[in-house]
Amino acid sequence: ELPRVFAESGAIFVYATTEPTEALLLGGNTATLSEGRITQFGPTIDVFRRPKDLVTARTFADPPLNTIAAEKRGAVFHLSDGASVPAGDLAGIADGPYTLGVRAHHLTFAPRPGAVPVAAVVEVSEITGSESYIHVRHAGCRWVILEHGIHNLDPGTAVTAHIDTRHLMVFDAEGRAIAPGAAWADIEAAERWIDQEFQPSALSREEQLEEMQWFIDAAEPFRGMEINVVAEAIPTHEYEAATLTRAFEEITGIRVNMQIMGEGDVVQAVQTQLQTGRNIYDMFVNDADLIGMHFRLGQTTNLTEWMEGAGADVTNPMLDLDDFFGADSARGPDGDLYQLPGQQFANLYWFRKDWFDREDLQEQFQEIYGYELGVPLNWSAYEDIAEFFSEHVGEIDGTRIYGHMDYGKRAPDLGWRMTDAWLSMAGAADIGLPNGIPVDEWGIRMEEGTCNPVGASVERGGATNSRPAVYAIEKWDEWLRAYAPPGAADLDFYQSLPALSQGNVAQQIFWYTAFTANMVQPREAGNNTVDEDGMPLWRMAPSPYGPYWKEGMQRGYQDVGSWTLFEMTPEDRRKAAWLFAQFASSKTVDTRKSHVGLTFVRDSTVRHESFTERAPQLGGLVEFYRSPDRTAWTDTGVNVPDYPRLAQLWWQHIGDVTAGTFTAQEAMDRLAGEMDDLMARMQAADEANEAYSGCGPRLNEPRDADYWIHEVDGAPWPPLEDEKPQGETIAYDELIQRWTEAK
Repeated sequence: ELPRVFAESGAIFVYATTEPTEALLLGGNTATLSEGRITQFGPTIDVFRRPKDLVTARTFADPPLNTIAAEKRGAVFHLSDGASVPAGDLAGIADGPYTLGVRAHHLTFAPRPGAVPVAAVVEVSEITGSESYIHVRHAGCRWVILEHGIHNLDPGTAVTAHIDTRHLMVFDAEGRAIAPGAAWADIEAAERWIDQEFQPSALSREEQLEEMQWFIDAAEPFRGMEINVVAEAIPTHEYEAATLTRAFEEITGIRVNMQIMGEGDVVQAVQTQLQTGRNIYDMFVNDADLIGMHFRLGQTTNLTEWMEGAGADVTNPMLDLDDFFGADSARGPDGDLYQLPGQQFANLYWFRKDWFDREDLQEQFQEIYGYELGVPLNWSAYEDIAEFFSEHVGEIDGTRIYGHMDYGKRAPDLGWRMTDAWLSMAGAADIGLPNGIPVDEWGIRMEEGTCNPVGASVERGGATNSRPAVYAIEKWDEWLRAYAPPGAADLDFYQSLPALSQGNVAQQIFWYTAFTANMVQPREAGNNTVDEDGMPLWRMAPSPYGPYWKEGMQRGYQDVGSWTLFEMTPEDRRKAAWLFAQFASSKTVDTRKSHVGLTFVRDSTVRHESFTERAPQLGGLVEFYRSPDRTAWTDTGVNVPDYPRLAQLWWQHIGDVTAGTFTAQEAMDRLAGEMDDLMARMQAADEANEAYSGCGPRLNEPRDADYWIHEVDGAPWPPLEDEKPQGETIAYDELIQRWTEAK
């Protein structure tokens, strides 16, 4: 709350802290102090990125800055352990002793182009949930490596760390920072990257060179500039940060510092920058879930207007917006584009096809439940299959197995678990894509043709606390406790990710395809869901729907991580950032990037012949994204007026259900009430000063719930007498045939 308080007060504050992360969060200007003296003062992000000396770099570092002594001879820094690092742009500085420094997030276990490998030994692994801090010893130095996800390495384990030399800090014998010169850009660099990295591509080599030449020319005014970008931790963005930033710098001369963090941290960073009006990052990759906030607040660059106006000179003529099949998710009610898709993934159904294909299990299921074991079409079948594997099968090949996987820890990601279309999968929203019209998957009503939400509670015409919504929460809680592995209710999203690869779960109703890349890892990497040849034993399919679901409703959630620019960012920095966004999603690059991250955004990419060849290894992913069904999975839409503020309410109230503090009905009643209260405050701000550009909430007056349930068509839907109809399944091969034959 501090950035908002500071911004609203209009006063000048001096805030003292020993935590570098607090300084980065607050932004503004930062002074670093050591032994009572100011060592550096300036814009916070500049002090962090470009410390003037070793003392400042160490002061403004958490975890501690990793350092090692080096001797420069010629064009090489020779490390004390015998390894060497190319001097690159610093080849011209004097030979002699130097200290090299690198931050924890610029040390990785995974090899990257141009990175320098060094041997190290693990001392301790510090796991925080979404991140792991691995403390290692190298050549007498203690270093910390920051890795996203869970990495529990035993002390004494020998590892190879890779130094990202683009972010290497160099200090002379007196501790002064040595600044490298600006990168040079030319077509030879583009040719090298096209030939060595950017294959396959939807473009011919000649077309790739044409596109890269445009980037070189357009970037000329910005050569030597350094911009800051932030994105969430998924393989696609890790590839962009490790590989595409290096390529972009060599081709255009613009350096991109791309910071990777947890999704919740990205949302917090967006909120902080908007509240303070300070340009901490030049560009964000954030979900198009925030589109309702972006078009209302007036602080996000309208890309439609930008591409035709101030940004026309840096807008790629080969961009081809029609090729982005998720672009509509990033449009406001005015039809204008506010974000450019950079990666996209859906939540689908995941299951162990090898187990489902076993004749003995098929016969046993048929005998117990009276229908065939297959891909569940409805929640009734999913529940039956969960019970079947957990209670009737119980063990396969000596391993205890479970019929369901999920998570339930009281944490922010528990909110995404519900707002990512779980209620609409049950059937709580209205018919009408993309999110339900007029009631969406959050239960918020916004009448068609308007931009003003009118309520979340049933009493105001919403559906957040309607019976279908409550049913959805009840089933999530019930299945988690009855059919998931022990302890699943105490896991957060990130802690639950490794569960499927252990090979003891039969199915998962809510699985993000963003992690397909992890699920196709070989058995020697610890993945027990592929065979000896690396072929998946699992498949993905459309998620089953609940008893309230009707044809024409949203089928599930689809994340559209999108490049986003803000108006407070200086125009030259916005232009440089916009060039990188287009580069990272260009046809030259996108097919190769998609082979790494498997998060498709372009139709030309998913239909490329290389993915036809690879499709059997990806368990149905390619078939799904080539089918018309992909349009029924959408992200959070324009009904949600302020995603960061409203999302914070969800996980707290859902957490009350897992804790047993309130029933699902009580929790959803409280949640709907708080959503209405928050939207009432938004309404007051909008009416007073157009804080939401006139598109803030205009709440309905409360009425008896029966009026909305029984006298108004659509959501909130009335309760069903039977919430567990007959289970229905479909053979997977028949489903795939439907997809491949669809036009």
